[in-house]
Amino acid sequence: MQGTPPQVRPRPKNPNGLSNLRKRAPRWRYHFTAKPIVLALVAMLICWPLGLLLWANSKLGHTEALDNVGEQSGQTYLLAGSDERNTSEGKSGIGPDGTEGHRADSIMLIHKAANGQSVAISLPRDTLVDIPDWGYNKLNAAYAYGGAPLLVTSVEKLTGIRVDHFVQIGMGGVEQMVDAVGGVNLCMDLTVQDPEAKLDWKAGCHDADGKTALAFSRMRKFDPRGDLGRADRQRQVVNQVLKKGLSPASIINPFRHVALGGAVAESLTTDPDTGIISLAKLGLAYKNASSAGLTGIPPIGTTDYYVEGAGSTVLLDEERAPEFFSKVKQGTLTKADFQSVDE
Repeated sequence: MQGTPPQVRPRPKNPNGLSNLRKRAPRWRYHFTAKPIVLALVAMLICWPLGLLLWANSKLGHTEALDNVGEQSGQTYLLAGSDERNTSEGKSGIGPDGTEGHRADSIMLIHKAANGQSVAISLPRDTLVDIPDWGYNKLNAAYAYGGAPLLVTSVEKLTGIRVDHFVQIGMGGVEQMVDAVGGVNLCMDLTVQDPEAKLDWKAGCHDADGKTALAFSRMRKFDPRGDLGRADRQRQVVNQVLKKGLSPASIINPFRHVALGGAVAESLTTDPDTGIISLAKLGLAYKNASSAGLTGIPPIGTTDYYVEGAGSTVLLDEERAPEFFSKVKQGTLTKADFQSVDE
């Protein structure tokens, strides 16, 4: 007896009359095309910062600056803003202290102690120091006499702190970096019209482009605190550039990466062992110091100490300054240890 043949059910169809097999095809193609797209995005996220790092490193200038004799815990960065005297602008090229050529217009020491404490110290350029083989003069004269190596040695002798990284920035680089982050907001409670510094400022806070920020950081003749006031304004500019450069809007903006990376690299000259990664650590150390309120000037004895051949100089407090720098090395500095604005 012949059995009943099995019934074959037709495949269910969607409303358009197509089988589910054809309906699933786009999903298969989706998985096929999505995988390489994801891989490409991952590769781009890895290669972009790596490529930017290599590119920026290739643009850095280098100079011999360090001795690195002896052992010391922590990491210390010496940041010097250079000011070249330009005879084409009608300047004699020779300062009142007999120095000529490149000069250190601003000097800052950033130290990260072994315990993690970070501090940023502005050393007034008129600080009286004993320059090896030259005798007593202003700190910025060391740079004019012997370039980066003599400046580093003089700072180490003054502070007792070994310098591990040297970073020099041409003051014109400040203008480029400020413009690269889209400008910064700066504050000063003085109304200033200084044609020499090219600064026209109304008391208060204002958004500043690179040119204005540079003039803001260099002006001192109309500041009653002189070199000390200028040091405060220079730290303010650095702090605002870092704040803007590390903001979420900057981090997700690849065009700003290139602009800022190029401006930083082309403006800086470092010792041969200091690259972009070290500079990033420097920026982080400064940011941490600023957040903790550990930025400022070491204790000052007087701002008008006259020295033959050097003129009026800034003399550090002979009792408090040694203890100040000892605390820097130990990582035990407090806000109260810095020179007060009212002193």
